[in-house]
Amino acid sequence: MSIVHVSASRSYDVLVDELSIDGAGDLAASTVADFAFIVSDDNVAPLYLGRVKRSLEKAGFRTAEFVFAAGERSKTLATYAACLEALAQAGATRSSIVVALGGGVVGDMAGFAAATYMRGCRCIQIPTSLLACVDSSVGGKTAVDLPQGKNLVGAFFQPSAVLIDTSTLSTLPGHFFTDGCAEVVKYGIIADADLFSLLEMPLAPGDERLPEVIARCVGIKRDIVQADEHEHGLRQTLNFGHTIGHAIEKESAFRITHGFAVAAGMALMADACAVRGLCPRIDAKRVKAVLRAYGLPVETEFRAPRLFESSLADKKRSGSVMNAVLMHSIGSVEPTAMGLNDFARLVEEACAGGRAGDEPHAAQ
Repeated sequence: MSIVHVSASRSYDVLVDELSIDGAGDLAASTVADFAFIVSDDNVAPLYLGRVKRSLEKAGFRTAEFVFAAGERSKTLATYAACLEALAQAGATRSSIVVALGGGVVGDMAGFAAATYMRGCRCIQIPTSLLACVDSSVGGKTAVDLPQGKNLVGAFFQPSAVLIDTSTLSTLPGHFFTDGCAEVVKYGIIADADLFSLLEMPLAPGDERLPEVIARCVGIKRDIVQADEHEHGLRQTLNFGHTIGHAIEKESAFRITHGFAVAAGMALMADACAVRGLCPRIDAKRVKAVLRAYGLPVETEFRAPRLFESSLADKKRSGSVMNAVLMHSIGSVEPTAMGLNDFARLVEEACAGGRAGDEPHAAQ
């Protein structure tokens, strides 16, 4: 077992182990709660809800659950309101605990509900997708989408604990494992050149390196969150590739999943930074090569003007300034405030660089 301790506005441990999901009740017992409200989706619930519920009840908890349709299209104010109403109907109080069982959408939904129900109750994250394990379950960002863009309504709300059972990744459809690999690669690009080199030999479900890689990614995010919990500076580095990536998701009506969109965004930004002389061209080529090796896209079908317009609703925009994350080398990126005209040119350069790539592989 690996344990990563996070010291933030609420301190907590991230436990990384195999076959640990049946210990959810023991983990929750460390809180003062006596009622656990499990939030999941209709993909994950048939696989793990019964086991988690039995573990919680064995530890003395009363339980109830809220299960919604899987996918980004459910990450809406309507689903969020239904979740809050289910909490109230079940008789949850401020001393109750919300258990997020699922991928990133479930973690966002459950975390935001916990952050706001009765002005806040505790939450335990049990991520079951690779993307949620290494990214969305750690750090306290919770949100839902609006028609105008992703994650526009939310709160910073740290969990009480995170339980990562690596055996749950074996039940992921291949597409969703690949989706999570984009965020794993991101950590190598933004902060750990050695991790990036390790990832040039692609991971696969059941890979014996997975627990180490997950713990390493969580450790990187822990260090960033502890230094900048509310995203005033350093934490923005975690958004590398995300501004264009979120625009791709929105333009596709969320047909393109988060990891695939972010992969294209990272490749395009690496190209643009190479064109501007901000990073070595060989590093941009390595980024695209490793993404291709995972079966991830390195360009997009959407043109620069549409992506720029979609990005204007991004929360990283501040008035006439966009906070873009630029790559200097593998292992080093920097948040940079850019005027919107300059950012529009950057998006154009990114898309032009992607279309000029030697092996087209688009997010579509």
